[in-house]
Amino acid sequence: MVFMILQWAIIIRCLFSWIPVSFNNSIVKTIVKLIYDVTEPILKPFRLIRLGGAGAMIDLSPVFAILALELIRSIVLNPLFNLLARIV
Repeated sequence: MVFMILQWAIIIRCLFSWIPVSFNNSIVKTIVKLIYDVTEPILKPFRLIRLGGAGAMIDLSPVFAILALELIRSIVLNPLFNLLARIV
C-alpha cells in the first residue's frame, strides 16, 4: 500500500509540474509541499541519470523511480511476505 501511495504521489508531482498551481490558497500550498517533501528523497538519486544533450534534457527521474519502486515491491517484498506467511 505504501509503494502504491508513493507511486501516485510521484505521478501527482509530475502533474503539478505541468499545471500552474496557485499558491495563494494555504491548503493547496500545504498539499504541494507535502507531496514534494515525500517524493524528493525518492526522485533525487534518479536525477543523476541524464538523457539528451544540454539543450534537450528530459527529466525521466519519475519514470525510473516508479520502476524502482515496482521492482523493490515485486522482487524483495513479495517473496519476503510469502516467506513470512509460510512461517506464521
